[in-house]
Amino acid sequence: MSKIRIAIADDYKIYRDGLKVGLSADDNMEIIGEADNGEELMKALETISPDVILMDLKMPLMDGMEATKQVRKKYPSIKVLVVTMYEDDKFIIHLMENGANGYLLKNAEPDEIRKSIYAVHENGYYFNDVVNKALLKKLVLKNNLKPSFNQNIDLTEREQEVLKMICEEKTAAEIAKEIFLSPRSVEGIRQRLIEKVGVRNTAGLVMFAVKNGIVD
Repeated sequence: MSKIRIAIADDYKIYRDGLKVGLSADDNMEIIGEADNGEELMKALETISPDVILMDLKMPLMDGMEATKQVRKKYPSIKVLVVTMYEDDKFIIHLMENGANGYLLKNAEPDEIRKSIYAVHENGYYFNDVVNKALLKKLVLKNNLKPSFNQNIDLTEREQEVLKMICEEKTAAEIAKEIFLSPRSVEGIRQRLIEKVGVRNTAGLVMFAVKNGIVD
């Protein structure tokens, strides 16, 4: 498999260096760029194309929230993995709804960081306990946030089937094998689901499925 290309945006050089050491132990990963802040990252993306960005939240000039939105708008295929010290439900929900593919705390073990990079690269999302707890809390509170999902969505049986398998962290190739379609057709169904539901990426689809009881 070709290497997963990674960019790191974090204003602490010592943390970037630590990540580089931790990730370079994995032969399937390659750090191709780093940035001090969101502005520097957006400039770097004009010349490099990472598969995954490890994004800090609190950075000078342009923070990780704004940078995530801009990456989502300009480079929709790049996966954004937020790595931060903030374990605040509002941050987590806001970022996931604005197109982040996963949310990690900075005290995560190197193994979890590697696992999450593989997950977002292959499946488009990584949900750990931090994200799950925030989502569940939001579901329980149903606090008067206006729902951002399209209402009254009518999914076909095939679409529901694919959505459930996406939630089981199956790749397009695995889903294709199970329902006798080509991976390309599965990708088409996934794209149609994203448009129907009105979310930004696969992580949004999983949130929709959880909120609507399509999966437990």
